Amino acid sequence: QVQLVESGGGLVQAWGSLRLDCAVSGSSFSLNTMGWYRQLPGKPRELVATITSGGSTNYADSVKGRFTISRDNAKTTVYLQMNTLKAEDTAIYYCALLGHFRDYWGHGTQVTVSS
Repeated sequence: QVQLVESGGGLVQAWGSLRLDCAVSGSSFSLNTMGWYRQLPGKPRELVATITSGGSTNYADSVKGRFTISRDNAKTTVYLQMNTLKAEDTAIYYCALLGHFRDYWGHGTQVTVSS
């Protein structure tokens, strides 16, 4: 079955950087759009960034210019490089494989930014 495992979350000071990794197994990774989403306390899950199989990217306005999504099809891994982090970026970050028939989700990784 399809499995997504996130790593790289943690505690960082404001203006710092973190990189999140999402390792994917059990799917045709290179054919699917991948995404990062986040859920802030008490709020619904929201889109952070997506990257298509062809490498086209899309970002939420709140992270444009600070976050970069990328993928390595050989390693079946998607990354989220987060720079200039702000306290409002504190959330649980989820990796998603956006399939043709259904989406698959990881269990999430906590990112906490201290101000």
